[in-house]
Amino acid sequence: MSSSGQPRRPGKPYRRPKKDPVRILAFEALRAVDERDAYANLVLPPMLRKARDNGDFDGRDAALATELVYGTLRRQGTYDAIIARCVDRPLREVDPPVLDVLSLGAHQLLGTRIPTHAAVSASVELARVVLGDGRAKFVNAVLRKIAADDLDGWLERVAPEYDDDPEEHLGIVHAHPRWIVSALWDALGGGRAGVEDLLEADNERPEVTLVARPGRSTTAELIEAVGEESALPGRWSPYAVRLAEGGEPGALDAVREGRAGVQDEGSQLVAAALANAPVDGADSTWLDGCAGPGGKAALLGALAAQRGARLLASEKQPHRARLVARSLAGNPGPYEVITADGTRPPWRPGSFDRVLMDVPCTGLGALRRRPEARWRRRPEDLDGFAPLQRELLRQALVSVRVGGVVGYATCSPHPAETRAVVDDVLKGRAGADVTAEWIDARPLMPGVPALGDGPDVQLWPHLHGTDAMYLALLRRTA
Repeated sequence: MSSSGQPRRPGKPYRRPKKDPVRILAFEALRAVDERDAYANLVLPPMLRKARDNGDFDGRDAALATELVYGTLRRQGTYDAIIARCVDRPLREVDPPVLDVLSLGAHQLLGTRIPTHAAVSASVELARVVLGDGRAKFVNAVLRKIAADDLDGWLERVAPEYDDDPEEHLGIVHAHPRWIVSALWDALGGGRAGVEDLLEADNERPEVTLVARPGRSTTAELIEAVGEESALPGRWSPYAVRLAEGGEPGALDAVREGRAGVQDEGSQLVAAALANAPVDGADSTWLDGCAGPGGKAALLGALAAQRGARLLASEKQPHRARLVARSLAGNPGPYEVITADGTRPPWRPGSFDRVLMDVPCTGLGALRRRPEARWRRRPEDLDGFAPLQRELLRQALVSVRVGGVVGYATCSPHPAETRAVVDDVLKGRAGADVTAEWIDARPLMPGVPALGDGPDVQLWPHLHGTDAMYLALLRRTA
């Protein structure tokens, strides 16, 4: 009884939050990306394997978790702009774990077909589990505001008019930082339609593409192993096989045994073009000067073995050198993997007939695979890579003999990382003490359309279905 003599009204009984393994895993993956600067494509697969091994997940659960993580990361800038309209404080004052839950909820509401009530309730339950009941109420209030409109409606409210600010409009609508929109537009050239196609392609989930390493496996073998209903030949590379959504490359014998691997078709084209470029004289010694993690080295090693050539694969980082060694294990031809700095090479000048320098870069060409990179990179990163890229190319030209060929490759279409680097080195502005001439790379990618005016080649996700790989081929002349 109360002091007034009336019966006490029972309080609302406490209900334990429901633990949703899929959304908890997605949240933990986002926290790893934020707290440890991890990449989702590295942290998510082992998390999914553990959940499957523990019996917590089936295939549909894994697919949903993958969509939640990658979709949220791709659209982070767009969702931040929308969430900022729905909170009563600057976004920087919202605790990062709370913002991750809100972003996951926003993606479910605006980027998936999950019903509104389910998206809100599941996100609030997640907040109760990982944040506590108090902050779950905040999450509930914000998500109900977001749920009041669809994505198109929100974009009309948070994005400036295209005519007023084209880069900012495209950046918010297509979830890219403004500086990356500007850089990609400069690299691509042309009008609005082309750059919008490119930005949209960056937000699509890339196909899983296999490479059949020559002399060790064939595309026919891979297609038979996967099943013709789940595999297609590559569009451009003679060694490529594309898997239907949900394919498990790790289950294939050829992949487990290293006779095949997972490799973007653009990377295959770069390695094959270097291998097929004409050289003057001998063709017995090849170098991959920045070999980690080993995909291109494995393809080059297989191609070299077919010609009786030897491959030296060099990688500065020991852990990446170990990955290279694993990729090359079982290669039928002679090869060696070493840990060495390509800017201070241990080999003698003029030692090689072919050299590949796939240099470290901002990775703006692989935003489909590493969506968080677009929010992590800054314009000043270009200045950090520039001296290294020039010195690696200079050393590659020193390392190749007269008449031999160098391939300068980068997974970035940014002009500062592509043609500008090659032009500087060829004109001596990077201190090069050798001379070289361009080789037209376009005929070395037969059948591939829209390769531009040459002599270098820039591949594009929206035109070729590949990462935005760049390749310049140079022959040393003196």
